Amino acid sequence: MTVPADTEPGRTAEPGSDIAPLVMRRTGQSERYVLQAAALRRRQLRAAILYGSSRSWRQRQSLWPAALIGVIAVALIVAAIAVTGAFEKQQQQDREAENERNASITAPTS
Repeated sequence: MTVPADTEPGRTAEPGSDIAPLVMRRTGQSERYVLQAAALRRRQLRAAILYGSSRSWRQRQSLWPAALIGVIAVALIVAAIAVTGAFEKQQQQDREAENERNASITAPTS
């Protein structure tokens, strides 16, 4: 007993074509085009539901690189403010120390 070529799961509909599902093997070329268009539309709708307004996962940009750059930028700004504040505080302490030295030098002589 032989099995017809169109019912074997591993056989192709035409020589050189891809393996087609059983439904596609028994249809004509124009009907096959309609079924392929419907399958494409289903994939597009599924992508639209899954990935929102971007419509495709290929166009979706991840947010973590931008968030990481933002965190680094904020850390640099905070560090710059801290260094500037420490520098000004040290300058003020140096001025006060200089004023005390000048006052101690001039006080005993007068």
